[in-house]
Amino acid sequence: MSLHSLLDPRTARFLPWLVAVAFFMQALDGTILNTALPAMAHELGENPLRMHGVILAYLITVAILIPASGWLADRFGSRRIFFMAIMLFTLGSLLCTFVNSLNTLMAARIVQAVGGALMMPVGRLVVLRAYPRSELVKVMSFITLPGLVGPLIGPTIGGWLVEFASWRWIFALNLPIGLLGALATYKLMPDLRPEKTWRFDTVGFVLFGAFTLSIILGIESLAGNTMFSPLWMVLIALAALLLYGLHAARKKHPLFALSLFRVRSFTVGILANLLSRLGSSAMPFLTPLMLQVGLGYSPSVAGMSMIPLTLAGMASKTMMNWMIARFGYRRVLLLNTPIQSVLLACMALVSPTTPWPVLLLLLCLIGASTYIQYTSLGTFTLTDLDNQQASSGTSLMSVTIQLAIGLAVSLAGAMLAIFNPAQGSLAQDSLMDAFSCTYIGLAVMTLLATTLFLYLPKKLPPVRV
Repeated sequence: MSLHSLLDPRTARFLPWLVAVAFFMQALDGTILNTALPAMAHELGENPLRMHGVILAYLITVAILIPASGWLADRFGSRRIFFMAIMLFTLGSLLCTFVNSLNTLMAARIVQAVGGALMMPVGRLVVLRAYPRSELVKVMSFITLPGLVGPLIGPTIGGWLVEFASWRWIFALNLPIGLLGALATYKLMPDLRPEKTWRFDTVGFVLFGAFTLSIILGIESLAGNTMFSPLWMVLIALAALLLYGLHAARKKHPLFALSLFRVRSFTVGILANLLSRLGSSAMPFLTPLMLQVGLGYSPSVAGMSMIPLTLAGMASKTMMNWMIARFGYRRVLLLNTPIQSVLLACMALVSPTTPWPVLLLLLCLIGASTYIQYTSLGTFTLTDLDNQQASSGTSLMSVTIQLAIGLAVSLAGAMLAIFNPAQGSLAQDSLMDAFSCTYIGLAVMTLLATTLFLYLPKKLPPVRV
């Protein structure tokens, strides 16, 4: 089917639902797991402070494979790749329900991640190609809504399932949704592909993947629980990045064009996405863990405690357009980033005597500042790219966001191990001190991103968000 073919009315009506369900399944899975980590650790005979590998296995795989998703859809057709993505995600979910060790769980999560890495980018690509620009805003708003609902209900559902059933039901929930989604894909997904495709940049893909994997493993090895040397991993990551730059400079159609970095707002945005997300991206992993392991909250209460984080973020959308139009991206980010850093540092003051309403208020404020940060970064980073650069720039930003989340979780896990003097023991008074030091460390890293926004142009055109 040509890119210019029109959708039949039935497909045009149900396609957004199909993509939205896929987005929801992945968004739910990304947050529902965090509340269950202590229960999973207990059953698998692991320490809860070491369970971030379950999340990292997924994030690293997604970050490495996202750059290939668009090319695969162009080469083999959107229907085939989207169908395969849903089936792999569902198969990985099924495997997760049968695991009996941390290593087998991480292997199953990698299978899940292969599907997840293809599902969202290909779904977004199909919508961009299938609908006229006049309908695009409405359709994109519809399919991205589940991405907000998933984080809202995920931690709570995860807590309830852990407390009243089993953590394995977290993955079992994906099975009927995935099978129905695969059937709907076969019947409804248009097989869109361009008339001409470029040869895939395999060398660039391998080099960029090596950089992504090495930098996260380097951070992870700081905890001393891997065979890898932090110094060697960082050196390998830098070498891979340098080789990719030399390769991309000579190739006509590289994985990510170096010309993107001639656009100042894009360069600042990519670096800021990487640095300023380190603190807030660790929150969904770190906070439910602290509430249960450090403060003794039940899984259901820990899950419900995360609701304000998302609700406040969604509520702050109402003032985003006014803020950007009134003050501009530069001023908003120069003010919001220090505020976000201070709020993250305040999490270090949380103790067993902290009233629950006070904790909820703090999480509300963090949620609002996080949404302002993410929305501002997501819009100004791409605003100066031309049409030819937009596709590659969007893909690189998606990879950067996944890399930032992976680094955040890896850093949080490494700092918990470093600041925990009993080498992972939970029966110690200083456990909350380890969480406090971790929050402060992440807050300092977030604060460092403020310097990047000084290089933003003082006047960037506002984009409605």
